[in-house]
Amino acid sequence: MSTITKKEFVDRIAGNNGINQTTAKTLVQCFLDEITSELAKRNRIEFRDFGVFEVRERAARRAQNPKTLEPVEVPAKRTVKFKMGRVMKEKLNGQDQE
Repeated sequence: MSTITKKEFVDRIAGNNGINQTTAKTLVQCFLDEITSELAKRNRIEFRDFGVFEVRERAARRAQNPKTLEPVEVPAKRTVKFKMGRVMKEKLNGQDQE
């Protein structure tokens, strides 16, 4: 298992599509910015067969500081949930080998 960086994705996209790296980087960043912008508006984003991104609300709760064992108030916050689609699920489970 390894970590793939945005730069590596940009290099792959540029190489696989015959475009320069600057154009690929601009496209990737624009794509990521649009996803972030839509999620900030609390919109659901669905990429058919890939997956769905949704904003979820987490309620405020009381937690405990593990060092001091003192109770701590954790405020409510928003988080993003990702549910993988059919094609991704099949690839991850080895049903679609390329």
